[in-house]
Amino acid sequence: MFKNVMAYRIGPNWNATVPEIETAFSANRFIECTPGQDKSVGWTEPRGVDNGPLIESIGGQWIAKLLIETKAVPSSVVKRKAELQAQDIQAKTGRKPGKKETREMREDILHSLLPQAFAKQASVMVWINPQDRILAIDAASTGKADEVITQLVRALPGLDLNLLQTATSPQTGMAAWLLATNTDDLPRSLSIEKECVLKSGAEDQPMVKYTRHTLSTEEVRKHVREGKLPTQLALSWEGKASFVLTESLQLKKVTFLDGTQAEAGSTEGEDKFDANVVLSTGMLGPLLKDVIDALGGENVFAESASDEEGPPF
Repeated sequence: MFKNVMAYRIGPNWNATVPEIETAFSANRFIECTPGQDKSVGWTEPRGVDNGPLIESIGGQWIAKLLIETKAVPSSVVKRKAELQAQDIQAKTGRKPGKKETREMREDILHSLLPQAFAKQASVMVWINPQDRILAIDAASTGKADEVITQLVRALPGLDLNLLQTATSPQTGMAAWLLATNTDDLPRSLSIEKECVLKSGAEDQPMVKYTRHTLSTEEVRKHVREGKLPTQLALSWEGKASFVLTESLQLKKVTFLDGTQAEAGSTEGEDKFDANVVLSTGMLGPLLKDVIDALGGENVFAESASDEEGPPF
């Protein structure tokens, strides 16, 4: 259900209920783009049942789904039509259109072509753990995550979200793990796999990418000692899940391994959705906790500054 995880700490003063969230999301239920509209964003049923709830509560975990529909007209088509229109104006009037007129022509051309453009839809799952006050977004890019955060904050007044931060930065932690020559120096529940991206802080230095390559080698350690730091590192967690940890504490390519995935795969229909939620949240919660612990624990300076310490993860 979640292939990527960007995790946020929910501020201490937000305590909305499921019915309150449902009412708030209903005011911005997804509606398809109109013929002249290039983008539409709204909440849709996470279970996929028409006219169903927009927020599902399963085992105390809340699941929502944001749907984003976009229509794009190739810029080359707009530019070519605008040039032809400008040539026609110049031929008829002897006058070359100025910048403002050209910009307006391009906008008019774009709007005239939008009804012919194909719509593309992308959905983003959102998981709220109200007990631990964690919100996670299934987004592979910060841009998409930011769009979801914008919609959440707009719909839910008082919602305060901050990216989870650790006492040791992910990059520093990953570098230490790659430099380790003793397994006792590695996190207890995490194992290094065979994928890594190393980058130097200098722009003119090459990036080193390892795929299907043993990383506990002197060659890799030499790169790290020379200043190439990991921006991505493939890890596995207790033989139950694999993922790629990034320098921004994002989990990518999350995969539950065969023994755990089979548990959800044995169910069907609505029961399968429930089983997937239980499996995903039941695995991701402890996994996130272990990753945070491996990086020195959560940095709670934001809560401390307001004399209100957030709840433990």
